[in-house]
Parts: sequence; C-alpha cells; structure tokens
Amino acid sequence: MAQVGTQPRLFGTNGVRGVVNTPQMDCMFALRLGMAIGTFMKGKVMIATDARTSNEMLKAACASGLMAVGCDVVDCGILPTPALQHAVKTGKTAGGVVITASHNPPDFNGIKAIDADGTEMARENEEKIEGIFHEMAFERPDWRGVGQLVRDTTASDRYIDGIISKVDVPAIHRANLRVAVDCGNGASSVVTPKLLEQLGVRYVTLNADMNGAFPGHESEPVPENAKDLVEMVRAGGFDFGFVHDGDGDRTIFVDEKGRYLYGDRSLAIVANYVCSQERDRLVVTNVASSMCIEDAVKMAGGRILYTRVGSPTIARAMMEHGGIFGGEENGGLIFAEFQYCRDGAMAAAKMLEIVAKEGKLSALNDRIPAYCQCKKKTECPEERKEAIMERLVREAEGKRVDTTDGLKIFFDDGWVIVRPSGTESVYRMFSESKTAERAEELADEYRKKVARLAKS
Repeated sequence: MAQVGTQPRLFGTNGVRGVVNTPQMDCMFALRLGMAIGTFMKGKVMIATDARTSNEMLKAACASGLMAVGCDVVDCGILPTPALQHAVKTGKTAGGVVITASHNPPDFNGIKAIDADGTEMARENEEKIEGIFHEMAFERPDWRGVGQLVRDTTASDRYIDGIISKVDVPAIHRANLRVAVDCGNGASSVVTPKLLEQLGVRYVTLNADMNGAFPGHESEPVPENAKDLVEMVRAGGFDFGFVHDGDGDRTIFVDEKGRYLYGDRSLAIVANYVCSQERDRLVVTNVASSMCIEDAVKMAGGRILYTRVGSPTIARAMMEHGGIFGGEENGGLIFAEFQYCRDGAMAAAKMLEIVAKEGKLSALNDRIPAYCQCKKKTECPEERKEAIMERLVREAEGKRVDTTDGLKIFFDDGWVIVRPSGTESVYRMFSESKTAERAEELADEYRKKVARLAKS
C-alpha cells in the first residue's frame, strides 16, 4: 500500500484492489470503506458488481457501511462499470460504488467509487475518503437515520437505450452485419447480447455465461486471451469480432481477417471517424499513446490534446477543453456525447456504425500509419525517483521534450517516455518508432541509464 503524506494510500488508478479475504479486501475492510465513502457522499448511493465470486459478499459489507452512515442504497445487481456510471449520472444520485477488480485474476476483487456526474472519482475526492477511513471520522446517525436499501433491475435496459440513442441505428440495420463477441464470462454478458439484438446485428457469443472463475480465459483482453475469438473470426463469415474485459469498460477488436487490433488502432479508427463528421474536433489521449492516433486525427481535420496517463485525467480534460472523443491504448474509449468514462459497449456500438457506413474494418485500419512500440522497466528505490527525473530532464536540455507525465523525448524517428511508477518501486520506459528495432533501442538506452542512476 503506497504512502501518501502521513497516511497510506488506498485508491490506485482504478479503485481499491486486493486478494479476497485478506486484510486488504475482506468484509471488515469493505464495511469501513463503505462507511468512509458514505460519509463523504452524504446521500443516495448506487451500487453494482461485476461477476466475481466474492461480489455479493463484498457488496453486502460495503452497502452495510453506506447505510450505517445514513446513505440510502440502490442495489443495481451485476452491471458493467459504465452501466453503473450511466445510472449514477442519469439518476442524479450522490454517487456510486462498483465492486470490481476489472481485468485482475479471479482471486482479486475491488471497490471503485463513482462521482455524482458518473465519472471515475477525482483523486482529490479519493483523498478525502482516505482521510475519513484512516481517522475513522464516520457519520454516526441514530437508529432513525440509518439508510435503507432498494433494488433496481432496470439500469441495464436504460444503459442500452442510452447507447442506442447515440448511434445510427438505421445504418447498422441496413448493413446486415454479423459479429463475434467474447464477453469474457464477465458483466458485459448482461448487456452486450441484448444491445446487439436491438441494433439488428447477427452475432455469435463466446464466454457469455457469467462465471467469476473466468473459465474461458483470463479477464485481461490481451492477444493470448483472444485466441479463440481470433480463430472464430478467421473461420469466416464475420464482419469483425470484439472482446470485453471483466467489468466491461474496455473493448478490443479483431478485424474480418482475424487480425487482433491493439487498442491504439481502434482508438485511431474511431478518432478519425468522429473528427471526419465535423472539422476542428478535439480528441484527448495520454502522452504515451501511439503517433497513429495523432495521424488519424489530423487526417480528418481534427486536433489532439495530450494528458497524463489515466482515463480519469483524460475524461476531465475532455470536459474542460471540449473534447469530443478520447481514450487510451488499452481499449478504453470515452465518448463525450454519451458519458465521460471508458465504455466498452458504446465502443462496440460505435464501431458497428463505422463499419456499416465506412466499409471493412481491415481497410479502415490499414489506411492509418502503423508504428512499433516497446515497453521496459527497471527497479528504482522510491527515494531516488525524484533526483533521477531531475537528472534526466537536465540531460535532455536542447532536445524537444514534453514533461506532462514523466519525461517524453522526441527524436527524428520516434520518441521515448521515462516515468516513475506511482504504485511500484520501478521506472517505466515506453518508446515508439517505425521499426521494432529502433523502438527497443530507445527503450533499452533509457532503461540502462535509469538503472545506472538508481545505483549511483
């Protein structure tokens, strides 16, 4: 658990996560965190879970904590995270809680707080909750002031209706598309098949039965976990395929030729399409994103804004600067027209619209320039991180750099980012170039440099 100021940090980049029934994620922890979240939110709170086996246990504990401090709780059952975020935003509640560990292994679970506007909770609000938690400064209403629990089984249908209102349904109907979808045994199983039916799309499902053990494959939608989907699409007859992660906020696509498209490719394809609808539209992504995204945006007459890594940062930059679309290379796409959060089902529906109106996914992908990336890391003591960054910045004087998040150094044939991890005692290097060899050369050069400085 990272230390922030004088108190341990609970929330990571996507909520609090831990191995189930350890002190970091047991019923007592969930109860106390629920009390802290409720003390901060002060009002009606919506709660939902993904499909993990510990979902009901942790939800009951967290909901009890919320009610203990006076919050009324609306239990929405099993939902994708963006469906709960949509319910919070449209329901005008004080906030929400999702019991999910997203793509982590099945022995993990987590607790994620949602702000009243449906966005992932801002870090400053998480810090307030952490303060309440550590100081045990909980509200203590008398017996007449404790909260009540009601159940809402309509949130998924309202979410589907919301998505349908934001895409060109007649165009999708006319295209008579056929897709393969892998729900990853996760929460998307309660939404995506129904969405496809209402869009008039023919589909075949994989792993669409909810199972917290993830028997089909692990929850992270990386290439090795999409092999069955790739083989199915390659067998023919599909316009494309897609796979969700465990809590349904990310989607990775496979084109009709059976090629797995990394998240930066789908981000670029959608950005190009969105920007082509109206000139000078703004797309927001992080500084570690591929150059193909900027290429795609500029090809369509749009503008791009770079932020620090993290989808909440991107979402808030979109809100502040009027961004129409944004996201990161992990398959998390954010559509301002619908809601300011990563949304796997909305991404799938928008890709159906794009393919219906623009043609084959493989052709859309191939028209956007391709680059090679490399990722490396090296150990670094926490107390050395700041001094090393200062040294790297000094040594980069005279070069074109970006210090939005770590240090990004531009070269004629690519770039490299060096940044300290916020959760581990490591430095990370991300690089990109036209060739895999040059990308690895750049990342390795700075890995060796940081490793040498860490020991000096």
